[in-house]
Amino acid sequence: METPANIETAPEVEPVQQRKVTFWTSLHRNKIAMLAFWFLIVLHVIVFIGPLVWSYTPTEMTTTGPLANWSWAHPFGTDDLGRDVFARMLHGGRITLLVGLAAMLFSLLIGTIIGACAGFFGKVVESILMRVTEAMMAIPNFFFVLVALTVLGTSPMMVIIVIACSGWMEVARVVYGETLKWKEYEFVEAANAAGAKPLRILIKYIIPQVLPSIIVSGTLMIAWAILTESAISYLGLGIQPPTPTWGNMLQNAQQYLWTAPVLGILPGAAITLIVLAYNFLGDGLRDALDPKFVKK
Repeated sequence: METPANIETAPEVEPVQQRKVTFWTSLHRNKIAMLAFWFLIVLHVIVFIGPLVWSYTPTEMTTTGPLANWSWAHPFGTDDLGRDVFARMLHGGRITLLVGLAAMLFSLLIGTIIGACAGFFGKVVESILMRVTEAMMAIPNFFFVLVALTVLGTSPMMVIIVIACSGWMEVARVVYGETLKWKEYEFVEAANAAGAKPLRILIKYIIPQVLPSIIVSGTLMIAWAILTESAISYLGLGIQPPTPTWGNMLQNAQQYLWTAPVLGILPGAAITLIVLAYNFLGDGLRDALDPKFVKK
């Protein structure tokens, strides 16, 4: 029987420092992923710091008038009510990104708990949790979100909860599969033999090994959450005006598609670019965290 000290240094688990080095080396080789990473850094800095230094608020009606052209005072012009479009893009982006981030974190939490418990405890727990997961996957996500928001309301917190509750299933399946794999390793059997409690084994020995897959799922989940929030806001079921988001800015811009197309182009381009960037980053993280890829 191995001692607890030997369990901590089990040979099956790659040293943390070595994993960090191979991860960053592999990620830097992927130019598209690194470009997406730095694009996201710059965009988040602009969106979260910009409103603190920009002089206009998203609801303030300027003296320039409605649908004004671009100028030094209003780099993106004004909308149909004379509000500064640049200020609305900054504040709208902040809310869209916060909703996407919060929904992603809730989804990861729910999916990780369900997938890890199902994979580790097995038997009745596995049957119940995975059948619930499969039942949720049978429901079209977008229609589930629409129905839930129609019934429960469209407050920002409700939007976050509903999006999270509609997207945790893929995370649960990924964590479930990884947990099944890792619980068969010898260091887990040694921990069992040493008398470690099941919950301690799950949290201390298995979850850290599943973490790379959770990180990749998180980057893809936040892209999906942003796209979903934008879609439901465009349909009028998301964050309600006058609070701006990129989605409800698109909704307002559709009636000015020919007279002021920039009102729709700007939020549409922002949504497209940030979703693509998160997907490219997720692909890069998947390759960098894949042991088969690292060994090449």
